[in-house]
Amino acid sequence: MIVSTKLHIPHVRKVLVSRPRLMRKLNEGLHAKLTLVSAQAGYGKTTVLSEWVKQCGALVAWVSLDKQDNDWSQFWSCVTTSIKERVSGFGQTVEPLLEKGPLLSLKLAITALLNELNRLNGELVIILDDYHVIDDSDIQHSMIYLLEHLPPHIHMFIASRSEMAIPTTRLLAKGELNQIMMQDLRFQLDEGHAFFSDTTDLLLTKEQVTVLFHQTEGWISGLQLAALSLKRSMNIGETLQQFSGHQHHIADYLLEEVFLHQSESMRAFLLETSILSRMNGSLCQAVTGQVNSQELLERLEKLNLFIIPLDDYRNWYRYHQLLSDFLQQMLLRTDPDKWMQAHIRAAKWLENHGFDEEAVDHYVEGKQTEDAVRLIEKKLPTFVQSKSVLLIRWVSVLPEDSFVEKPMIELFYISVLLGVGEWKAAFSRVEQAVSRFQAQEGNWTDAEWKQAMGNIYFFMAVASYLQKDLERTSDYFEWVERYMPEGSFFQTVGRNRYQGHDSFDDQLALINDLHAADVFLLKWITIWKDKREYPFIGFLYASYSKLLYEWNRLDEAEFYVNQALGREDIRPFARILMQNAISASRIQQAKGNLDRASELLEQLKSQINSPDVELFKLKIEAEQACLSVKKGSRQDALDWLQRCGLAHTDEVSLNRMAEHLALARVLAVCERMDEALYLLERLERLLAREDRLRDRIKVLIMQSVALYSLAQKEDALVQLETALLLAEPEGYIRSFMDEGAVMTELLSAYMKVQLGARIKSSPSVSLAYVGQLLQAMHVTSKEELSLSEILTEREARIFLLITQGKSNKEIANRLNISGETVKSHIKNIYRKLGVNNRAQALERAKEIMTLA
Repeated sequence: MIVSTKLHIPHVRKVLVSRPRLMRKLNEGLHAKLTLVSAQAGYGKTTVLSEWVKQCGALVAWVSLDKQDNDWSQFWSCVTTSIKERVSGFGQTVEPLLEKGPLLSLKLAITALLNELNRLNGELVIILDDYHVIDDSDIQHSMIYLLEHLPPHIHMFIASRSEMAIPTTRLLAKGELNQIMMQDLRFQLDEGHAFFSDTTDLLLTKEQVTVLFHQTEGWISGLQLAALSLKRSMNIGETLQQFSGHQHHIADYLLEEVFLHQSESMRAFLLETSILSRMNGSLCQAVTGQVNSQELLERLEKLNLFIIPLDDYRNWYRYHQLLSDFLQQMLLRTDPDKWMQAHIRAAKWLENHGFDEEAVDHYVEGKQTEDAVRLIEKKLPTFVQSKSVLLIRWVSVLPEDSFVEKPMIELFYISVLLGVGEWKAAFSRVEQAVSRFQAQEGNWTDAEWKQAMGNIYFFMAVASYLQKDLERTSDYFEWVERYMPEGSFFQTVGRNRYQGHDSFDDQLALINDLHAADVFLLKWITIWKDKREYPFIGFLYASYSKLLYEWNRLDEAEFYVNQALGREDIRPFARILMQNAISASRIQQAKGNLDRASELLEQLKSQINSPDVELFKLKIEAEQACLSVKKGSRQDALDWLQRCGLAHTDEVSLNRMAEHLALARVLAVCERMDEALYLLERLERLLAREDRLRDRIKVLIMQSVALYSLAQKEDALVQLETALLLAEPEGYIRSFMDEGAVMTELLSAYMKVQLGARIKSSPSVSLAYVGQLLQAMHVTSKEELSLSEILTEREARIFLLITQGKSNKEIANRLNISGETVKSHIKNIYRKLGVNNRAQALERAKEIMTLA
């Protein structure tokens, strides 16, 4: 297969010149992280690496890169598969992540790859050839991360025409970079003499070789081309005089000169097959019509005409990029119609032989829009799962009107945009699709029309939900019910595969208005609960149980989550099942049933039936680590910390918020408080910027607890007050309660400060809300918050008379003191209670009476 040839070490027909100095230089790479082989085309990078592999005796994984690999999931899949070819069983945790493409956090996949590389026993060399075709920023960033954390027994060799777009200064400073540049690769004069004397039949004088060597500056391909040209020259001296100018001018001249000396059938063969990134005899015959295509390929190899065999059986070949570029430019310039026909013939052969990705590329190049769309539609589920970057590229270059009668492609494209977080682009496409679909009503059957409109309204509902507009979301769900009452697979696409993020799964994390969410979720649960094959409702059950849990309505929360877990239709969908099972476990924790909570999480591991089960288990284990903290099992939490692969310095993202929070909690309990606070500070900034209220409240609470444990009471209360200000309007309770006794102390301390003398003017957090939290935590307010701790006995008596509506004169007469003394005491009372007048004092009295 074409893909497998990318992983073969290119076959070298024979060694042109023995190069021990260069071999020794490459051997130094076995003591470095990265060996960078960098030079322009024609300096023999691939040849010298292939020869070195034969000599070095190391275990080598090779990848020959091309433009198809300029997508991080495809790129790292090639790397992983190449290693797997040499190390049986490699990649079991990496491959499921890479299949998800950009829907997944890249760092998660690279971390999994590093973990597997760490577990390898012996040394491994990874060679990436033609790296210059890679310009994707995600690949560059991931390569930086990989090199920074590469185990010492793994060595990366990268061959590229250009300098790498990643910083190598640090590696060079640490002695971890081995550089092989153009001056190392080009022939020295003695090697030039050896080349002409040992590998050609030319009888050149030493002076002629020296002239030619200096004209080409040791450029290996230039010398090879010169040898091919000189073989046909009637006057070698005159021909040598024409070899002048810059290398690319020499290349153009020599390639054209060599090309023109081929037979007419060979020239046609070269031009038409130049559009192929890889080729065999059958494919070349389909493109050119020449039945002797295999013979021509072998003849070109014997001529050493810049063609490279990709396997030991001479089945698959590729042209040297120098030759391919030259021929493609010539074909496109001289015969654009033939250019298009070559692409069309290649596409048909590739499609017939199951190489669908390459076929679509050639259909697009050949302007065969209808065929490209047909093949995309045929393979859409596969492309959307693992080739979404390719899909986006194809759809973006094909005319939009080509999808008019292919609503599934448009809908898949929208789902991909939503999945990769391109929400604005998705919203725009949704709005455009509505009008296009409506205009095409007469072209579809009634069933097709309803499915198309039902799905588009579902995506409009999703778009509205992502914009936190629950009213519009509900309106669109009404349209979904009208057109598509039984739902569609779009509602659950990918729900049984690990996506590495919580953005769609933990849906309540997005909504700030819990009261509106209460109405919305209950409405649609009520409407959909009797549908037997409607797994999407599982997300709503999970969200609603979490909402009721937050309001400390545990029995109701348990009822709804059990409704979800009792449904057969959600069980095949790991992501839906996991959200509900974790919610159920937290409810049991809150009820004090810690063993049952632990049992639910263990059962969840066995219930997941997904190709990505090991990845789901990592997420569940983060939840188990939090439960270990609650149970006081510090060692279990510490064990998880050492094996989870997470670090407080990781880039924080919404996609992995639950794991970030688990990490912060475990770091704190393991007395690594500075690391926990560093992580929490960055999380709080991210959540504030993204307007994620629920998780921001949780982070602020965790910061407050951490600071309090460090005896930084004042800072702790500042963070607590911010959390209370955000939480009170939505009625958050459990987020505070779940912190246990330390939160009781914090809330009590906060109440005393608010009632005491050190506070600013009237606080924004009502003491009634603080009292509600304390009462939920079974704290007796009278014991904790006695006024005698804040006011003097005389001030307390005056405050009581104020609450009874007595005037200053009446208070003075009652207590047998002067009016000025009453005023002085009232001034102190106002200051201590944080009020400015009698009205505010009476309001504060109501709060204190509520607390009592």
